[in-house]
Amino acid sequence: MQAPNPVHSPADFLKYLFTAAVNRALPLHNTAAYLPKPPAKGRTLVIGAGKAGGAMAQAVEALWPADAPLSGLVVTRYGHIPTRPENLPKRIEVVEAAHPVPDAAGLQAAQRILELTQGLTADDLVLCLISGGGSALLTLPCDGLTLQDKQRINKELLASGANISEMNCVRKHLSQIKGGRLAQACHPAQVVTLTISDVPGDDPSIIASGPTVPDETTCAQALDILQRYAIDVPHAVRLRLQNGELETPKTLAAQAVHLIATPMQSLQAAADAARAAGINAYILSDEMEGESNVVGKVHAALARGVALHGQPFAKPCVILSGGETTVTFSKTSVTTEPTKKGRGGRAGEFCLGLAQALQGQAGVWALAADTDGIDGIEDNAGAMVTPDTLQRAQAKGLAITDHLQRHDAYGYFEALGDLVVTGPTHTNVNDFRAILVL
Repeated sequence: MQAPNPVHSPADFLKYLFTAAVNRALPLHNTAAYLPKPPAKGRTLVIGAGKAGGAMAQAVEALWPADAPLSGLVVTRYGHIPTRPENLPKRIEVVEAAHPVPDAAGLQAAQRILELTQGLTADDLVLCLISGGGSALLTLPCDGLTLQDKQRINKELLASGANISEMNCVRKHLSQIKGGRLAQACHPAQVVTLTISDVPGDDPSIIASGPTVPDETTCAQALDILQRYAIDVPHAVRLRLQNGELETPKTLAAQAVHLIATPMQSLQAAADAARAAGINAYILSDEMEGESNVVGKVHAALARGVALHGQPFAKPCVILSGGETTVTFSKTSVTTEPTKKGRGGRAGEFCLGLAQALQGQAGVWALAADTDGIDGIEDNAGAMVTPDTLQRAQAKGLAITDHLQRHDAYGYFEALGDLVVTGPTHTNVNDFRAILVL
């Protein structure tokens, strides 16, 4: 695919860079180098969870020797199973469940996955396919916690502004399968984990709440996070956290963990694509966190500096960043005035903050999107910002401050025709942001 001319079509150029980033993270492009040999005597069991789970399973099926036994079960998000090539035999079952709030299908999948680990021997191999979204998709509450409890806690964590490390610390300690417990269940089999990172820092213990790796966080830390964000848990569960009964495993038998795709690799792919088209590219970081609209305003200040003063980068250029920002809802905004509640995710919220702070700056275009193709729970991946975003919105009677207050990025950019809609991409390396300054 030839790069669009960034001067003649800035929007198409930014979408081209997003596509380059996503393609770099597709499982079929990244799995072969990390696959172990089939065991000499035992069987190979494939288990896992995440938004990329369906594509990861198909990659293993395509690359695994045809004469070597292979079976298993992987759970992915509804609508995230890629179309199967006609000549690809189906050896791994892929089921769907809800994300970001878990449902009964995810609970059933987690139970079935644990059951599949029963009776494994030292001759057996377990391939665990882990990607972002696995925390919600692989849900098996600890004793004393119902699925309804877990759903409420998840919703409150998502709305609290807690970062992904904090959320997953709590999830690990309230689970029978996360935080290394799945690897414990696989013992004494050899466990090889292939993972696609969607977290700042690429820590495997945070990706999908680390079901197959040791966990350094503690019950005390989980309690502190629950208290800090005023999230209730049943009294019996709180007591079990207080006495350490729900502690996660801190050591596990030796195993292999491979990061097959990371946010930085995708940002580098986008930067390479920009440079090949004659545009300088600068990667700020793949670990940016914070309130989405505030991060957008910081990026706007940088873009205006480039546009107006040629500092700290000379134009034309593209500024890239990744990470996982947050959108914090007050508890009252979640439960009251439902007709005024906005729609949108963190990529759209970033674009709202960016557009507001850019003040219609000439020569600046931007795209922010989630690399899984879904911004929050909507049908868009993200949104675009153009030099005339505010002008066109005002002509339609849209007040950006109102949409920011209601966290209604979807409504704002839908009215402008500036949503970025890709459908599920079958991978997930978190936020992607690109700002083009001409």
